Amino acid sequence: MPAESAAQALAILRDGSLFQWYVIPLFAFVVYVYFAEIERRAWAVVAAGLAFWGLDWFNEIWNSILFHATGFAPAWGAPGKTAYLILIGLNIEICFMFAIAGITFAKILPPDPKMKILGIPNRIFIAVTSAAFCVFVEILLNAVGALTWEWPWWNARMPLLIFVFGYLYFFLVAFWVHDRPTNRARFGAVGVIWGIDLVAVLVFGLGLGWL
Repeated sequence: MPAESAAQALAILRDGSLFQWYVIPLFAFVVYVYFAEIERRAWAVVAAGLAFWGLDWFNEIWNSILFHATGFAPAWGAPGKTAYLILIGLNIEICFMFAIAGITFAKILPPDPKMKILGIPNRIFIAVTSAAFCVFVEILLNAVGALTWEWPWWNARMPLLIFVFGYLYFFLVAFWVHDRPTNRARFGAVGVIWGIDLVAVLVFGLGLGWL
């Protein structure tokens, strides 16, 4: 039987009547952020942003599969107010946030990947601190009921999995993509990430109806 929060999310899943006009300027802002980086020919930053976004979609897909498999709850749910709930843990507002988050954090990377911060390689230092910050934000969102956690292994009292699988590997992979030596290597990696997402949506979403 679904948890109450999961049932609430299911009740509004992909309900177009929830649409709000603020979605349009949010979408325009995402487009502007990417086009600004494209205008600068900052391809490493663009690739990092797309990789980060694609990894979030991967997480959201397995989160939906988890709910389907257990019938109880996803690892995280988003049953609160939204203009559109895409997947059980992904609303349109979260989607747009992750669309630009990778670009935002990639822009603070030092030009030299070998430079250290407090004796730690800067990519690792920024990935760890950024992931910790994101977990802190999620704890606040959970506290106000915007983000729900029902499993004992994924909550504020057990934040390690949220830290590692919810964020840390996003940053590490996105920064690795950023530092690839050529655009072909960068966007090849991005293509693999999004290719996996597409196959998963086609198989588990359109094919099996699990999403």
